[in-house]
Amino acid sequence: MAQLVRLKHAQSGVVKSGFYGFSWTTLFFSGFPAIFRGDLLTGVIVLVLSASSFWIVAVIWAFLYNRVYTTRLLEQGYVFDDAPRNVERAKRALRIQD
Repeated sequence: MAQLVRLKHAQSGVVKSGFYGFSWTTLFFSGFPAIFRGDLLTGVIVLVLSASSFWIVAVIWAFLYNRVYTTRLLEQGYVFDDAPRNVERAKRALRIQD
């Protein structure tokens, strides 16, 4: 089950939700969650690959997508902006070292 962690862009102050854990929405809807989060290219690629692989890619991607999405946000300058306990859980799940 996906867990939510709040992220805030260090310079602009924009707040977004990051996720970690298994993505049921990605399992059931393939690339559409990525598209709705603004990750258009990834969403389209996953949709095409899922359709051509009889949804095997969607099952694998459901285990990976939340981690990939949140890690990309962190690389774009977002920082954790949540309760310390939630941040520690997220860092552990995302395999992020201090």
